[in-house]
Amino acid sequence: MSVLNEAARPLVRPSARVRLGDFFELTKPRVTTLVLITTLVGFYLGSSRSLDIVLLLNTLLGTALVAAGTSALNQYVERDQDGLMHRTRGRPLPAGRMEPMHALLFALGISAAGLLHLALTVNLLTAGLAALTLSSYVLVYTPLKRVSSLCTLVGAIPGALPPLGGWTAAQGEIAAGGIVLFAILFVWQLPHSLSIAILYRDDYARGGFRLLPVVDPAGGSTGRQILAHCLVLLPLSLMPSMVDVSGEVYFYGALALGIVLTACAVPIVLNPTARAARRLLLASVIYLPVLLCLMALDRTAPPG
Repeated sequence: MSVLNEAARPLVRPSARVRLGDFFELTKPRVTTLVLITTLVGFYLGSSRSLDIVLLLNTLLGTALVAAGTSALNQYVERDQDGLMHRTRGRPLPAGRMEPMHALLFALGISAAGLLHLALTVNLLTAGLAALTLSSYVLVYTPLKRVSSLCTLVGAIPGALPPLGGWTAAQGEIAAGGIVLFAILFVWQLPHSLSIAILYRDDYARGGFRLLPVVDPAGGSTGRQILAHCLVLLPLSLMPSMVDVSGEVYFYGALALGIVLTACAVPIVLNPTARAARRLLLASVIYLPVLLCLMALDRTAPPG
């Protein structure tokens, strides 16, 4: 099917400027930016009193390359499905502005460069976590989206690894603080991703993706999953204070944020409308950066 679609799809010959923009679009800049922010927070929280700027820049550069390559590989694999969905059919590959082989070589090249950079300038543990992020996202999560609604749960693993990678880049080892960061990002992604899936349920169905809102059109199970994970996130978000990563100000700020996020999830259980999902999505988008800022600003005495 993929070969036939590509044979039937005329390839548009864009200008050099448009072509550069298409390669940039393959990297999913907004996703890569979020990865870098969470990596930065993990690095800062895991650092000693004197922040190693050179090590931080090397960590961010390598992570950015791997994250960008992961997104590009995802778009290469899902190019046919993207062409079926309204929100993604304008991407470079389904729109026919780029040869699939060019996208593949670009994705593999920057991914390999990022992993090598992390291994040579940071440490092997951080490079290994980046490799796990890439492989679990592209080889497990991406194909699972067409098979099972469990894909959201699996996809939260690579999404939660960047802050742990930032922590290991600074400390050289996995410790309680890094694990807590991973857990918070893992659980946060579930209500966030499911609210997006509710809003684009029909589009995901057109693409053949079996996300929970697609296989649960009534929305009862989706709403319960969202609320359950918000309830888990509330006490989990307080753990940085318990493991001496952040202090009392963070504790009460995280508690307030968790209560607001959970309150926004309740309407989805009662009536899973697009309006309720949009409200929760907005709350989740505000929740994470505010939580991370509080965590960093109220950092306790760092190790070392």
